[in-house]
Amino acid sequence: MIPNIAGLAGLALAAAATALAQDACNGHVELCDRRYSDITFAAAHNAAFVGRGPSHNQFVYPEQDMDNGIRYLTTQVHIEDGEIRQCHSDCFLLDVGPFSEMVVSVKNWLDDHPREVVTLLIVNSDDNILIEEFMPAFEDAGAVDMLFQPGGNLALDEWPTLGELIDDGKRFIVFMDYNADLAKVPYIIPEFEHYIETPFSPTSDNFFNCDVHRPSEDAPVDERMIFVNHNLNKKVIGDVLIPDQGAAADTNSEDNILRQTDICVEKHGRNPNVVMLDFVTEGDVIKVQDLLNGL
Repeated sequence: MIPNIAGLAGLALAAAATALAQDACNGHVELCDRRYSDITFAAAHNAAFVGRGPSHNQFVYPEQDMDNGIRYLTTQVHIEDGEIRQCHSDCFLLDVGPFSEMVVSVKNWLDDHPREVVTLLIVNSDDNILIEEFMPAFEDAGAVDMLFQPGGNLALDEWPTLGELIDDGKRFIVFMDYNADLAKVPYIIPEFEHYIETPFSPTSDNFFNCDVHRPSEDAPVDERMIFVNHNLNKKVIGDVLIPDQGAAADTNSEDNILRQTDICVEKHGRNPNVVMLDFVTEGDVIKVQDLLNGL
């Protein structure tokens, strides 16, 4: 019997691909030995705010974003009727459901993808939400055991590699912009102890920059990761801003994203760690994420 050479070759390629996937970290073997703080992540801004209305930020839900290669999600929370909910600016304007739903989505996706690390940034818009009030969402989802606990604020060279996070089973990383306290909740990490951030809600007037806006203009960049806001907004009535859906493909194009990240290299000597975008299914988002990571 003459062997089916094409079939054997196909089986060999499939076996090789399976072996590679089992050794990869976030889809790439090259990332396994790289520190978390040496990786660039494309981030889905307000990942659960899905739709075509003026207050929406994405066209697909977080699960599909993660399927497509996004490993960094953000959400904005407010208190409404005693519950922490994901709302855009105000729950009257846009309410997409309880914060706990985002935690469940990430946890379940990670359960199905054991070689992946996902980050969630919580924008805590209501100063009266105590950090302890976020704990039940993680506990009820059964996510606590997979949450990374830094044990204190980390310098750039103190972050574990992706491979170490995966081997330790700590594949869910959570940051919060304000009111995080590691002494009270050891797995919700204070964002601005670890990042500088460029101006948020940028418009065409202040879009291409890598200036330090938060936590303060004099915050030392060499001690923190770099978070770039690359989500274009437009003014509609007075100073009211909405995401510029019509420009999304251009905003998220390779040339447009690199124009901003190149400024970070010129000013700070390195690529940003996070490039936050609206409508991440548009443009060249995953291609640029790979490019910035040298993949």
